[in-house]
Amino acid sequence: QVQLEESGGGLVQPGGSVRLSCAASGSGVSEIYSMGWYRQIPGRMREFLGRITPSNQTLYADFAKGRFTISRDSAKNTMYLDLANLKTEDTAVYSCNVQLNDGSIWRGGQGTQVTVSS
Repeated sequence: QVQLEESGGGLVQPGGSVRLSCAASGSGVSEIYSMGWYRQIPGRMREFLGRITPSNQTLYADFAKGRFTISRDSAKNTMYLDLANLKTEDTAVYSCNVQLNDGSIWRGGQGTQVTVSS
């Protein structure tokens, strides 16, 4: 089993930046293959943002390229999402999930809210 906890959200001004964290714990952390970020904008479906593999290869959705950066600290079982040059339309709940070596997927909790507003 894997438990995930997202943190780091809050109120950010347009053009600002914030770092989000996704901390993994549980008996399955040693079996984590990839970790991924998602977001859900109010009134819209949850959408894939990007992911990172054990070799630190990253894959991003088109909307995330250039302003969003995913990184990972394997020693801490933690993944990060650096959001830069934020826009009001980036206001969303950001959440994470992990895929284990056996292919199973574990989703995070309630996510962390990022509100971009002046």
